[in-house]
Amino acid sequence: MKILAAWSAEILSVTRIVAAFMFIQHGTTKLFSFPGEPYLPFDLFSINPGLACVLELTLGPLLLIGLFTRQCAFVLSGLSAAAYFMAHAQYSLLWTKINGGEPAVLYCFLFLYMAAVGGGKWSVDNLFLKRA
Repeated sequence: MKILAAWSAEILSVTRIVAAFMFIQHGTTKLFSFPGEPYLPFDLFSINPGLACVLELTLGPLLLIGLFTRQCAFVLSGLSAAAYFMAHAQYSLLWTKINGGEPAVLYCFLFLYMAAVGGGKWSVDNLFLKRA
């Protein structure tokens, strides 16, 4: 376990990069139908898919590179919580296996954790901190 502890900053960065890359795909699916099935109807001036898509495609890439990590992660955590309560909780509040809300809950708490600890060693934020 000492080996993992020694690499914790790098593991946090890899986790941030992978999570952001996967999260961005939610936005690209809504807007471009890639990868995946078309998301119809698409209304840019709606909460979902409109606002959600805008946040996924603007804050997702910032999170991917680790720029304004804490702020982006905090907003995306809130977006994921809203997605859970708007789209999944109506089918079952607590049982995510039943309501299909597992990804939303996991993203919510993963992003909340990143808002608390930052982007890790391999982030633009860390690069700016080193220069200051």
